[in-house]
Formats: sequence, C-alpha cells, structure tokens
Amino acid sequence: MPRFMPKRAIFEQSALDYPLGRQLYDQLTGLGVPVTYAASHNRITGIPGKTAQQAYREAKSTLVVGVRKSLDFAACKPSAHYQLPLNTSCPGMCEYCYLATTLGKKPYLRVYVNIDEILAKTQDYIAARAPAVTIFEGAATSDPVPTEYLTGLLKTTIEFFGRQKLGRFRFVTKFTDIGSLLTARHNGHTRFRFSLNAAGIIAKYEHQTPGMVERVAAAARAASAGYPIGFIIAPIFYFPDWQSEYSRLFHELADKLPAAAQTDLTFELITHRFTKRAKANILSVFPNTLLPLEEGDRKIKFGQFGYCKYIYDKAAVTELKNFMQQNIEQYFPRATIDYFV
Repeated sequence: MPRFMPKRAIFEQSALDYPLGRQLYDQLTGLGVPVTYAASHNRITGIPGKTAQQAYREAKSTLVVGVRKSLDFAACKPSAHYQLPLNTSCPGMCEYCYLATTLGKKPYLRVYVNIDEILAKTQDYIAARAPAVTIFEGAATSDPVPTEYLTGLLKTTIEFFGRQKLGRFRFVTKFTDIGSLLTARHNGHTRFRFSLNAAGIIAKYEHQTPGMVERVAAAARAASAGYPIGFIIAPIFYFPDWQSEYSRLFHELADKLPAAAQTDLTFELITHRFTKRAKANILSVFPNTLLPLEEGDRKIKFGQFGYCKYIYDKAAVTELKNFMQQNIEQYFPRATIDYFV
C-alpha cells in the first residue's frame, strides 16, 4: 500500500519555531506539497468540499502541523493511565470509525512538533505516580504510523520509554509502514499493537488500509524486533459465516507470529456498537454503507455518560465471546485477554 501523501499541508505559524516544524516544512515543500498557514491548529479553514462526503475525503488528505499547547493528558481507561498526544486522526476511511463522532466533519490529520515539551510532561506524570509503573496510550485519537516517515514522533517516543524504569508505552495501528520502528531501542517497554479484523470486514468497511494478511505480516516483523505484541480485534461483527472468517484470522496469526512473541501477547476484543449520533455521521459520509445500523436489531445499553448505545443482544454477545476465548486459548494459550466488551 502506498505511503500517505498529503494533498496539502497547513502549518500553525508557531510550529516553525520548533526544529521538527522546520524539518517538516522542508520535507513537505521538497515533496511538492502546497503549504499554507493558520493561526491555530484548532481553527483550520481552507479544506475544500461542498458536501459532507467531499469534505471528509479532502480532510483525510490534509496534514496540519501544530503545537500542542495543553499539556494536561486525558485519562485512557481501560488500556492505559493516560493518553499521550502525538497526533490526531489518520488517512484510513473506516466506515464505522468512532472518531467520526469526535473529530467533526473534517477529520484532518494533525501532528504536534513540540515533542520535547510533551515528553518532559510525560516524565512529570511518571514521577507523580512513582514507584508505580505508569502506562501511556499513543493512539487514542489517531493512527500514528502513516505520518511516522515524515515526523519520527513514534520512534522518538519509543526510545524515550526505552529509558524509563517506571514508564510504559503502547499504541495501535492498522498500517504496515513500520520499517523505521524496527531498529528503535525500545527495551521491551513499548507494546506494539495491531488492529485486526476478518479479511472480508476489512475489505468491505476499512477503506484505504492494508489487508488482514499484510497487517499480520507487519505484526510478525514487529515481534521479530523484540516488541511485546498486542492485537485489538474490533469491531467484531455477527454476520453469516462469521465463524469461518474469524477462524481464518486466528489461523493466519498462529501461522505467521514467531513462537517467542506468543509468551507475552495481549488481546482486546470489542463487539460492534453504535449511537444515533454515530449513525447519522456515518450515513452523511457513507450514504450507501452496508454497515448493520438497524436499531431494532440491537439491544440498548446506556454508556457511562448517559448516552444510548446499540449493541448486539445477549445471545449473540455470548456466542462471540465464547468463540473468541476458545480460539485464543487454542492458538495462544499463554496470551492475555485484556477485556471483551
């Protein structure tokens, strides 16, 4: 799959005060990417698109280079203690993406150039919880891999955590351009996770992302580089022939993943769900979607903030959970299931 190449770059003016900002300016202009400027990375104008679909697609081709001014890190349950803000959004166009409800109608990609300040604040958070180990999530609102060849933010962060006795890092990706990360001095302190799904689901709904086989191959490469590995299988769909589709995924993983990686392996399992707001946003961007979004086919569950989610009924959830647990126990008996929801 070709690397992400932005159609346009928009620089927050103060980003050029940082070495990474100047480096990115030189790289992008050298690649022929048109550059404009904005006063703030939070108030971006000039992304074209007269319809919701056009605006969405153009935003996914727009890279904003900014300075992260707020250095208060958000909580990140259940996967970590804190989010670590390196970037936002991704070039993938997954029809079900939960970020469709949080990033607005133009989910442009954004990278932060003040990495030294961000990591200094990370050090403060680690010190505040000492002697406990503090875990940081680097992909709570993004996929950080597609822009890594430009920014080097992930490698810098991975090597920072490689030096930390009480800090650990984790991130997740659907992308496979990970070559620069394989030589990072991680010291086993970063869990390299991949978001996976059945091959048919990826082909149907996860546009502009690598396929299942390519992702598994990338995971095997990361494992061979000594990283602790994890997998998020999400969203898990209940559909005709789902057992054979997900069986193929587990067989591919067991066949390609190095044996040494299977001693420290984690799984996070999330069944498909949606809200009314998410459904409206999805339909505005993908009006012909085949996603199962019929409220009448689902059970209602209220989230921690009172909003209504539509989930599979208890029988379907139980069947999915048992299947996933049995396959993980069969293929990866030493793995840990962090959660199933």
